[in-house]
This record gives sequence, structure tokens and C-alpha cells, in this order.
Amino acid sequence: MSRETAAIRASYVAFVGIGVINATWASRIPQVKSQLHLSSSGLGLVLLATAVGSLVSLPGSGRLVVRLGSDRTLRWISLLSAAGVVVVAFGVRGSVAAVVAGLFMIGLAAGIWDVAVNVQGARVEQQAGRSLMPRFHAWYGVGTVGGALVGVVMVAAHVSVTVDLLILAAVIPAAIWPASARFLSDSDHLEPHEHAAARSHRPWRERRTLLLGVILLAFALTEGSGNDWISVSMIQGHHVTPVLGTVAYGLFLATMTVSRWNGPHLLERIGRVRTLRLLISIAIGGLLVFILTPWVALAYLGVALWGIGASLGFPVGMSAGADQPALAAPRVGVIASIGYVAFLAGPPLIGLIASSLGLPHALGLVILPLLPAAVLATVAAPISESRLSPAPPAPQPVPE
Repeated sequence: MSRETAAIRASYVAFVGIGVINATWASRIPQVKSQLHLSSSGLGLVLLATAVGSLVSLPGSGRLVVRLGSDRTLRWISLLSAAGVVVVAFGVRGSVAAVVAGLFMIGLAAGIWDVAVNVQGARVEQQAGRSLMPRFHAWYGVGTVGGALVGVVMVAAHVSVTVDLLILAAVIPAAIWPASARFLSDSDHLEPHEHAAARSHRPWRERRTLLLGVILLAFALTEGSGNDWISVSMIQGHHVTPVLGTVAYGLFLATMTVSRWNGPHLLERIGRVRTLRLLISIAIGGLLVFILTPWVALAYLGVALWGIGASLGFPVGMSAGADQPALAAPRVGVIASIGYVAFLAGPPLIGLIASSLGLPHALGLVILPLLPAAVLATVAAPISESRLSPAPPAPQPVPE
């Protein structure tokens, strides 16, 4: 097996891993709510700890990856994630504070994990000379589905939340440590002055990086609102049964995953800019169908289009941020930080608007940032892959 093939497969494992963590925890939330006697609002505050942890770690994650490399970063972060899962596992027995602390640790790890795997994914993509990032993100979807299915089995078998999470805590580093050993080096293709440039780089001052973050924010809101509100909206707005509401959510995940798996073909045919604009159009069309149609069958069509439209924003944004390999880590950290704001603030904002307009119509909010994102899509065009300018030569002493 070539180093490139080994690194591709290792990246698949890393993306699956974070999906499994998120889905395994999510599948046990109802039991945790019951065991800790939490109200819905109380549960919402507890769950906020994960998002806060990610927002705390993301701004500095790029610098950490530059210093340690994506391989070592992911190894140590997998231990932090596993430790957080252990804290939650014992906290669910009666300590809300412990659960909050554990979720905060998981969130801290998730923010850095996200940057590390995307930096490695971009490195592998550049080494392979073809688009791979959408497929890596498809494997994240595979991880979420797998984790959810395992969670269902655990619940059906009456396995306690504590035991379930302790198994997860053991599996995380056991899978990630050998996988990360097969990563490509982030730095063996860089000159010393390029390393120095990455350490001192200030991506928060770069226009292109910030605009890529804005595009990701629009796509993150599109994806996150689907994750959080499709089932509820189908039940409340289209008056379907809870089972059919869950089916709609499954359709959203399935279409998004399939679209990501096939994304490289589209990107190679029409490029990043036209791909983003095409998917934005599909997402807006799907949202309008979902919001406006009185027919359930058409609502499912809207869900499918919504999933397709939301699918490639994140992977394309990560690839674009990593166009210059030396500066990939700090730029990806900034882009991901901006995108995660939508994951944190979007769902509550939609909920507030829904109290006045009704949930289906409140989802129209998602369309608003997609419109400027379509205009800004040109910034995702590949930039020169030329190396950073070499450092100026040191001044020579003047002979006496």
C-alpha cells in the first residue's frame, strides 16, 4: 500500500471517529435527560457546553496544528476527547456539573480535531492531485449513522449510558493513534522560512480567509438548521407522525452524504465557484419547496434538495483555505471558527423566530445568508500554489 493510499484511509478513520463520538452521545441524550431530571431548557443549557468548548478552542487550533503537526495533535486530542467522555459517563449518574465539564472537554477536543483532520485532508488531497475533501466529509456522515445505529442497539439492549460511553472512550484512542501514524507529514514539503511564516501568520486579517468563513457560515446555518429542525418542522408544520418526521431527517442526512461522496466528480467538472453557486441554488429551491408546499410528498422533495444543497460548503471551504499548504492550519482554524458560529447561534435564533412566524416559515431565515454567499463564491477559486516568497538573505558583514 502506498503512503498516499494509507493516508487516505487514515483520514477516513479520523473523520468517522468524530462522527461516531457526536452520534453516540446524541443517541443517549434522552436517557441523560431522564436520569438527571432535566427540563427541556435545562438540557439545552447543558448541551451548550459542547458548542462553547469548540468555540474556545477553534481560534487557536491552527497554531497548535502548526506546532505539533496534524498527526500528533490528533493523538493527544483523542485522549482529551476520551477523557471528556469518561467524565460524562460518570456524571450522568447524578452530577450535572460533571456532565457539563465533560461536554466542555469534548467540545474543546472537537474544535481542534476538526481543524487537524481538515488540514490533513487538504494535505492528502494536494498530494493526490485530485478532489478528496467532500469524500472525507462523507465519511463523517458514515460515522454519525454508524454511531446512531450502535446507540439504538445499546438502548434496545438496555446497556447503561455509563457503560456505553466508557466503551466509546476506550475505542476513540485505540482507533485514532494507529490511524494518525499513517498521516502524511504537514511539514516535510516545506522550507524552514515557510514554517516560520505559518507560526507568525495572522489569518484574521486576510480578506479572502474571512470571506471564506462567511461562505461557510451560510452553509453551516443551512446544514445545522436541517439537523435541528427538519423533524420538528415536519411534525408541527406538515402534521406527520414522529416516525415520518424522523424519516425526513434521515433523508436529509442520506442525500447530504451521497452528495458529498459524489462531490469530487462535480468539482472536477465545473470547479469550486460554479459548484458552490449551483448548490446554493439547489438549497434555496429545496428550502422554498419545504416552506411553502402544503403537500407532504413535496416537503420530502424539499428535504432532499436541501440536503444536496448543504452538502459541499464545508469541504470546499476547507480545501480553499488550504490552497497554500504552509498556511493551511491557521487559515482553516479561522474559517472553521466563523462557520461554527452558525452551528451555535442558528438553531436558537430560528426557534425564537418560529414563536412568531411558525417553524416552517422561520426556516426562511436560512436563505438570507445564502444569497451573499453566492456572490462571494469567487473567493473560493484556487489561488496560486507557488511557494511563499523566500526569506531575504541575511546581511553580510562589511569587511574592515
